[in-house]
Amino acid sequence: MVVIIGDHVTGEDLVDGKREAVAIPGHTGGPHTPWIMYSCLAAQNRGAVINHVWWPTDSDPLEMPASRRAQWVVQQVRPILHGLQRPLLVGKSLGTHAAILAAEKDLPAVWITPLIAPGAADDRLVEALRNSSAPCLLIGGTADPTWDGALARKLTTHVFEAEGADHGLYVPGPLAASAAILSRMVTAVEHFLDETVWPI
Repeated sequence: MVVIIGDHVTGEDLVDGKREAVAIPGHTGGPHTPWIMYSCLAAQNRGAVINHVWWPTDSDPLEMPASRRAQWVVQQVRPILHGLQRPLLVGKSLGTHAAILAAEKDLPAVWITPLIAPGAADDRLVEALRNSSAPCLLIGGTADPTWDGALARKLTTHVFEAEGADHGLYVPGPLAASAAILSRMVTAVEHFLDETVWPI
């Protein structure tokens, strides 16, 4: 049985009490949006305790210069990492600036719609992805202006790319098509966890 207490998951069925993950949201929706929630459920199903980041409401990072925005994200996420034992980072969009911390602390990560296209974010994000020694999975859609599939494949061998998907990983047409992308994305996350982060 797994019991959720606050933002933490504990219980007798934990595979390994040292497994931890940090859910880092995009600009809106918090850490429980489907892309982050299902990715973290994949980690939780493998025994990870999930820690959630919530952005403060007294400032809007999108109104900041890109360089300040990256620093702001790092400042919000860094305290969450204190006391954690090499957690998996799971972030979307704005939250992918935490790749700077992943590179600094050698942390594995799942980055959903990372801001890697030229001009989309602070250059330190791409530099951090390029210099990180820990594995990461990059997830994006070909219709997302912040995504660069060719660059993603240069940064890591672990890439999930959805044809025609936008920054929300939605595609035109019936919602079932977008739900199918979410399903395939989660399968990619599970394979990444089982084969690379926490090999079975």
